[in-house]
Amino acid sequence: MNFLRGVMGGQSAGPQRSGAETVQKLCDRVASATLLEDRRDAVRALKSLSKKYRLEVGSQAMEHLINVLQMDRSDSEIIGYTLDTLYNLISNDVEEEEPADGSEEEHVQKPSSEDLAVQYTEIFIKQPDNLTLLLSLLEEFDFPVRWPAVKLLTALLKNLGPQVQQIILVSPMGVSRMMDLLADSREVIRNDGLLLLQQLTKGNAAIQKIVAFESAFERLLDIITEEGMSDGGIVVEDCLLLLLNLMKNNSSNQNFFKEGSYIQRMKTWFEVAEENLNWSAQKVTNLHLMLQLVRVLVSPVNPPGATSNCQKSAYQCGLLQQLCTILMATGVPADILTETINTVSEVIRGSQVNQDYFASVNAPSNPPRPAIVVLLMSMVNERQPFVLRCAVLYCFQCFLYKNQRGQAEIVATLLPTTIDANSISAGQLLCGGLFSADSLSNWCAAVALAHALQDNSVQKEQLLRVQLATSLGNPPVSLLQQCTNILSQGDKINRRGSNVQTRVGLLMLLSTWMTDCPIAVTHFLHNQTNVPFLTAQISENLGEEEQLVQGLCALLLGICIYDNENTLENYTKEKLKQLIEKRIGKEIFIEKLAYISKHELYSRAGQKPQPSYSIPEQMLLDHEFTKLVKELEALIIKAVQKSSEDDKKEEEVKKSLEQHDSIVSQYKVLIREQDMQLNELKKQVTALITQNEQSQTTITQQAAQIQQLKDQYNLLKIQGKPVDSHHHMHSEAAQINGIQPKADVEEIGRLQEELEQLKKQHGILEGQLAEKDSIIDKMQTSQISGNNDTDDCTDNSGEPTAAPYKELETLRTLVQTQAAEISQLQAKKQELENQPAAMTGLGSGDVDCDSALRRITQLESRVSVLVDENQQLKGQVRVLTEEKESLDQQLTRTNNTVVILQTDKSRLQQELVESKKEQDDLLVLLADQDQKIFSLKNKLKELGEAIEDEDDMESGDQDDDDYDDDEPN
Repeated sequence: MNFLRGVMGGQSAGPQRSGAETVQKLCDRVASATLLEDRRDAVRALKSLSKKYRLEVGSQAMEHLINVLQMDRSDSEIIGYTLDTLYNLISNDVEEEEPADGSEEEHVQKPSSEDLAVQYTEIFIKQPDNLTLLLSLLEEFDFPVRWPAVKLLTALLKNLGPQVQQIILVSPMGVSRMMDLLADSREVIRNDGLLLLQQLTKGNAAIQKIVAFESAFERLLDIITEEGMSDGGIVVEDCLLLLLNLMKNNSSNQNFFKEGSYIQRMKTWFEVAEENLNWSAQKVTNLHLMLQLVRVLVSPVNPPGATSNCQKSAYQCGLLQQLCTILMATGVPADILTETINTVSEVIRGSQVNQDYFASVNAPSNPPRPAIVVLLMSMVNERQPFVLRCAVLYCFQCFLYKNQRGQAEIVATLLPTTIDANSISAGQLLCGGLFSADSLSNWCAAVALAHALQDNSVQKEQLLRVQLATSLGNPPVSLLQQCTNILSQGDKINRRGSNVQTRVGLLMLLSTWMTDCPIAVTHFLHNQTNVPFLTAQISENLGEEEQLVQGLCALLLGICIYDNENTLENYTKEKLKQLIEKRIGKEIFIEKLAYISKHELYSRAGQKPQPSYSIPEQMLLDHEFTKLVKELEALIIKAVQKSSEDDKKEEEVKKSLEQHDSIVSQYKVLIREQDMQLNELKKQVTALITQNEQSQTTITQQAAQIQQLKDQYNLLKIQGKPVDSHHHMHSEAAQINGIQPKADVEEIGRLQEELEQLKKQHGILEGQLAEKDSIIDKMQTSQISGNNDTDDCTDNSGEPTAAPYKELETLRTLVQTQAAEISQLQAKKQELENQPAAMTGLGSGDVDCDSALRRITQLESRVSVLVDENQQLKGQVRVLTEEKESLDQQLTRTNNTVVILQTDKSRLQQELVESKKEQDDLLVLLADQDQKIFSLKNKLKELGEAIEDEDDMESGDQDDDDYDDDEPN
């Protein structure tokens, strides 16, 4: 312990030891001490020396410290000292203390702090179990253990991030343990946990997805809200940096963030009060990161579907409106305003709804002005910061991207019919910037106007109508002519900035304008000075700065050839190609054309839509223009290299294609007309089918009515016509009395005969029922007799007899027939009842009618008797049916029993056959054995041996038994 006190600062007797010796002694104590207190004191001493003697402690004590983590985990104090020591060795943030003694180690060349940190990190993670052990320590709640473990993991990730990430990725619950740090109530651990997760999620998409699905978005947004959002401190900044790591270039997490409705929660971040003028540095940083987070969600490099969904959500939740409020607010710092403009630009880019909303935003001025006009005023104002002007240009480009409505509105502000002298319009600002003395304003205005014409041939033609007043007394000139005039003047005009920038901007505007617009090409060629100027620029040998201008001039001349309709005799395609071949040469022309794509700023401009340059002189090429160059370069080279014969063939092919297209269009019209006719015919057929169905229904109804009328008529014929007047009463009564009773007598006789037949059938049915009863009794008796008699119920083929069932069905049919006949008799009886009533009303108590009534009463009584008998027969049939079903069930069970018995019988027969075979085999064996015994006895007799026969032996045994019985007891 005296040794440890000396190390920890106490006075010790004896000579002073060097740092390496002290570290060696402490390492020996850690390795060999048996008491936990001694090891703890030794580790605490190593911790105090780890800053001053970092190399010695790291080279000698690393292995011992790792063993302490493994063996002494139950003691939180020694684990805390060990983790602090390892952090001092691995971290680069620790300030090293210079040794105070004058030993020779000071003069030895030592590795740098970064090299030592990387080396110690490699030693620690060489065994992945060490990192797994460190991750398990994150579950300890003790502050002296958990906090150093978090710091040590952060240092390991800083030094060797990818290697440590791979180990953590395969470690079970590794990421989940780190995510639990955000829920720690101690802010120190939570804040350092944020720094740890920042290092963990750098450049690893797999870990980013795992962290996101561990509810990272929910927890981070809660922390941001708790800390005060944009007014919060460094913790908010750390949360925003972590969110950027999770979502940047990770479409899966972006979609998860959008689907989780977290974009709606971002709206409150940008609710900045106008009277709040306290823009601290931390607030500016936080708001800047928040804007960057929005841009990550709507970045043009994201998949188009994901970007459009986020843009839609930003508009629906009011986030775009809130951003526009900041955009038009006063007192906003320049960098925040610039980033807000860039954010709004990407939120509206390619989204028609968002672009329409942005066009309706007005600045809070008197009178109110559109936000687009206010922004363009900043773009053409050379006093504004360069980055702000670039942001406004990007915003204007995004507003016009795939927005033909917006393009038409911008071009309309330049037309003579829509110009308002009392207000400033976007077109006036663009023209002012295009012809100002500032080269950057010229370039920005030219590019902005080119975007108003991008992929819109209608607006290209409309822009040809624009007329500009150059000076008093001179006639107005077109915008196209004024651009070519400024272009031809070149260095004659004194400008602030680079003349090359102005000329490049104008050439890009003219190239975009004339592409796919033959009318603009004709207007350009109509000026006799334009083509000589282009050929002169291309053929000159200029410096490297002018090479881009030469390439753009070659591109513009190539567009004049490619989109030429040969309306001007002096400048047809063929003559322009001859001019190039004589004045320039095709090879030189193609070489100069390639200057554009070979320029160093060409690839930089083609990377992303946003113009991002450090100095104004670098702004030469536009992103959309680079796409246009890629499309036109090969087409222009092909057009220049074509011969006149190829042009003729191409024209013939175009004519044939046009004819073919006209024929196809005619056929399309014909097919469309035929389709319309076919649809009309289909409708007519459907209507006819419906009409036919209705007619069929009507016919059916009418047929039913006719049949009903026929029945009524027949009934009236039987009953007699009704008397409508007193004049015919006697004649009608006489007719009824003379004829109708005779028919009634005949009908009653016929009914009596039918009743007699029914009685006979009833007697037959009763006899059949008696027979069935006897058969059923026999079947029941045979069922009771047992399973052996079941064969009597089957015929020779082994199936149950079908005769009873057939007779029963016949009986059922007869009963149904009899019921039908009874119903018919009842109907006839009803008719006869109605007839006497009519006859009674007409006659005066005729005797025949009374007799008919008596016969009807008798017939009715007989019918009622037959009905009762029919009901009794039905009951008997029902009873027989139930008995039949029970017999069927018994028969089924009997058949099952027979099958089982037959199976047992066949099995027993098989066993009997097998046993008989075994007995035969045994008999054969016994016969063989007897034969052998007999032969052996004969041989023994031949040899002289006395052999007793079995009969003798049996008699001898019998005698012995008799002798035993005779002995006294």
